Amino acid sequence: MKFGKASTNGRRLLLAVALAGAIGAAVLTATGTSTAAGSAKPTFVIGQQSSGIISLVKDSHAFDGAPYNIKWAVFPFGPPEVEAISAGQVDVGTDIGDVPPINGAAKDLGFKVVAALVPPDAKQAGNYLVVPKGSPIKKLADLRGKNVGVPFGSSAHGFLLNAVASVGLSPTSVHFVNLVPAALAAAFTGGKIDAEAIWNPQAAVDVGRGGRVLLAGHPPLDPNVGFVVAATKNVTDPTRKALLTDLLKRLGRAYQYGNTHPAVWVKDVQKETGIDEKTAKVVVANGKTTIRYVTPSILKAEQQLADAFLNAKQITKRVNVTSIVVNILPPGYTGES
Repeated sequence: MKFGKASTNGRRLLLAVALAGAIGAAVLTATGTSTAAGSAKPTFVIGQQSSGIISLVKDSHAFDGAPYNIKWAVFPFGPPEVEAISAGQVDVGTDIGDVPPINGAAKDLGFKVVAALVPPDAKQAGNYLVVPKGSPIKKLADLRGKNVGVPFGSSAHGFLLNAVASVGLSPTSVHFVNLVPAALAAAFTGGKIDAEAIWNPQAAVDVGRGGRVLLAGHPPLDPNVGFVVAATKNVTDPTRKALLTDLLKRLGRAYQYGNTHPAVWVKDVQKETGIDEKTAKVVVANGKTTIRYVTPSILKAEQQLADAFLNAKQITKRVNVTSIVVNILPPGYTGES
C-alpha cells in the first residue's frame, strides 16, 4: 500500500487542529445557506473532522435553499465531538466512528445515533496500524509487549483491540498507550512508541515519512462503518427532527457529489487540511461514504464491538446499542436522493 508524502505545512496544520480539539476548543465556521440579519431560520451546528465536507457542501450546492442555517465545528476525532453533542454545543456529528458512541454511552452521555456512514467500496480501509521506518515488527504477533499509541474511544481503538485479539493478544499483553491525535503524531515521529493505530490523513502522513502499514483496517477487524450522532433535542422535537432529516439527505447528496467528483473532493481536503495533493488523493480514495439507515446487521456488528470492549475492560458497563439508535431516515435509504 502506497501513500503520498505530506508537506511540512500540512503536518503542522494537522497537529494544530488536533491540539485545538484535544483541549475542547472546536473551530466554528459558518457555511451553507445565507440569510439576512435577524432571520428567524433555525441553525444547526455540525461537527466534522477536516474531511473536506465543508468545502464539498459549497461545491455541491446541496444546501442551497435549505430552511435553516448551518455552522461547522471542527474536531480532531470522535470522542470530544460526542461530548460536545451531549453537552448541547453541537447539534449533529457527521463523521463519528464506530467506537465513540459506545464509549459515550458507557459514560451515560446523552445523544442518539440517527444514521450510519457506509463506504460505497468495501476495499476502503478505515484505520491503519503503522510502524516506524526500520521497525522489526513484521506481523501482529510481534506487538506482544510493545507500546502501541491510539486515541482511546476512537474507531482506531476498536480496530486495534480486534486486531490484537485476532492473534490471541489483548490490552494486557500489548500496551495500549492513550494519546490524542496530536500527541500520537509527536510520539510516533519521536520514536516514543513502537506502533500507532490511526486513520487518514495522519496514517498517510506518517507512511509518507517512512512508516510502514502493518495492517489496514477492513471487516471484520475494522467494521469501517461510522455514524451520524445527534443531540437528543433534535430527535425529540418534531420540528427539529424533520429539519435534521432534511439535513441528512442534503449531506448525503454532498457526499455523493464528492464520491463522483473525486478531483473536487481532493482539492477540498487540501483546502481544509493543508496536505499535498498526493496524500489528499489517498484520503479521498479511502474516505468515500454514503449516509444510510442503520440496519439490523449494522446494529449487530456494533453490539459485538461494544461487548468486545466490555470483555477487554476498555469500558466499565455494558452498552445496549439499540437503546441509543433512533433511525430518522427511511429504511433502504442510500444517501443518493
